[in-house]
Amino acid sequence: MTGAFLAGTAPASAHAALTGSDPKQGAVVDEAPAQVKLTFSEKVAMADGSVRVLAPSGKRADAGKTTDLGANTYGVKLRKGLSDGTYTVAYQVVSADSHPVAGAFTFSIGAPSATKATLPAQEAGGGLVGVLYDIARYLSYGGFILVVGGAAFVLGCWPRGAGVRPVQRLVTYGWVTLTGATLALLLLRAPYTGSGKLADAFDMGALGDVLNTKTGAALVSRLLLLAAAALFIAVLFGAYVKRDGPDEAAAKKDLTFGLAIGGTVVAIGIAATWAMAEHASTGIQAGVAMPVDVLHLLAVAAWLGGLAALLVALFRTASVEAAAVRRFSRVAFTSVVVLAATGLYQSWRQVGSWSALTGTSYGQLLLVKIGLVAVLVGVASVSRRWTGRIASEAGGVTPEAAAAAVVEQRTAKKSVTVTAPAGEAADTAGARGSEDSENSKNYYSGDSKGYSEDSKNHSGDSERSAQLARQRAAMATAREKRIRDADPHRSGLRRSVLTEAGVAVVLLAVTTALTTTEPGRTQEEAAKATAAVAEAQRSGPLTLKVPFDTGSQDGKGTVRLELDPGRTGSNDLHVYVKRPNGSAFDIPEVKVSFTLKSKDLGPLPVTPSHIGTGHWTASGVQIPMAGDWKIAVTVRTSDIDQVTVNKNTQIG
Repeated sequence: MTGAFLAGTAPASAHAALTGSDPKQGAVVDEAPAQVKLTFSEKVAMADGSVRVLAPSGKRADAGKTTDLGANTYGVKLRKGLSDGTYTVAYQVVSADSHPVAGAFTFSIGAPSATKATLPAQEAGGGLVGVLYDIARYLSYGGFILVVGGAAFVLGCWPRGAGVRPVQRLVTYGWVTLTGATLALLLLRAPYTGSGKLADAFDMGALGDVLNTKTGAALVSRLLLLAAAALFIAVLFGAYVKRDGPDEAAAKKDLTFGLAIGGTVVAIGIAATWAMAEHASTGIQAGVAMPVDVLHLLAVAAWLGGLAALLVALFRTASVEAAAVRRFSRVAFTSVVVLAATGLYQSWRQVGSWSALTGTSYGQLLLVKIGLVAVLVGVASVSRRWTGRIASEAGGVTPEAAAAAVVEQRTAKKSVTVTAPAGEAADTAGARGSEDSENSKNYYSGDSKGYSEDSKNHSGDSERSAQLARQRAAMATAREKRIRDADPHRSGLRRSVLTEAGVAVVLLAVTTALTTTEPGRTQEEAAKATAAVAEAQRSGPLTLKVPFDTGSQDGKGTVRLELDPGRTGSNDLHVYVKRPNGSAFDIPEVKVSFTLKSKDLGPLPVTPSHIGTGHWTASGVQIPMAGDWKIAVTVRTSDIDQVTVNKNTQIG
């Protein structure tokens, strides 16, 4: 009845990835560049200070202002007169789908050196702020589902439910949850994409900057639409409920039409605040993806929100018509069709290939989600069977009437049938046990005269009146509960719908996790772009320059290694040794070794042959696999003076 293939599939997103830089990572340049350039896989949002260049001393070496150079490339100018050493480039930007992206790399001027630069230990979008932001995101989805789906269930499936207090509370709680979560997202946005400090949530200057972003504008628009939604809820549970007389049928029909149109417009607007500001607004076919995303969110709300309203009706009310259950079954089926179509499109847009489905974290989460959907479909089939039994076995009467008949049969076995006027018997028969039958007899027959006389004699006895009112309320509550419990089909439907709701809660959590995970298609595209850049950078020999100092009088110099072609397999190695003044330095011995610590491979020793002044070479140097290799060079400048210097670099 309420299952959905690919239900709740997250909209397509496209997290940005760094695909290139100038100077490139790990490069050693002879002179300080005028600026550092960063190239990303897509357009990103950055402010002054989003890119920082730190000198070996840990102090800022950039001018602070970032520039958009076009083609997804951004630059930050460096200060003049920079000294030699290793510089750290740290960046923190916001991708087009609103997620923070951060990272760092190093390059060296002249020669590598030790560095005192420190980077924040907390990852962008992580820590306590990241957890709170994800919780608010989850609650915002949940609130949207309850307020939109619950209201749709009342208007389209069960109009009488507008006057039922538990259903009213469900929709109202959904509105409060969505409003509170949206405010939390707005306040947490600045620390989530910036400092990561919770105290910055109340920084008015940072909040002003957030309001000027696409995400900030979307959150403010959502709050304005929620104000309109509050008016809609007030009319639905106020004026709509009061117009229940036979002479107001036409007016109520017009009000229903107006509420349906207004509610649909508001629901579409709220859904669009997600579609136009976050995931669907970027990546391929954004113009198609945004309306598809709106349809997807509305279908999820109609399905899960209606399920929640039905669950409340089954557990907290005495009467929900079989016709209402059948109507929701049709609504749920329509939602299934919409979710299947939009979910299939979104899955293709997000994943794109079988390798991305199985080899990326996003694809693996999607597989978990598909498994949950399969379970949900199975439980939904059980709910659909219970719905069919309610319609076919109730004999044309409501489930409550069938339940009343069951209670009557149980009562007849325990006590003597109560004699009462026909009208009263029709209202009370079969709804009480033997104890309730006796109470009913006392209340409706002989005891009613006593109560009348007691009222005349003790008209001012308010305590007695209140006690009788409480007794009547307790009897009515007990009657409703027995009818619910005696319904031969209702209890089964309640269990299956409750199971569906439990699976749906977990499914929504997985969906929320998917919205914060880089999609498989983007992961693969970023990996390919990075590999292409690396391949272009490796078009010539891998070159490393490492300074050395044996501590002797003539023990300083620089070693330059060239590994050609600098990839896995067979390579030619050339080693050049020069003095500080740049002249060739002929020393007694040079040895090289390669170690891949991540695979416990090495050290693999290489002893190059001396072929000229300051020049050694070795052929057939085997690099068995790609990875971050440590290259150790041992330089001996005399019989007793030698030193080993190390350098890590990516090979392959």
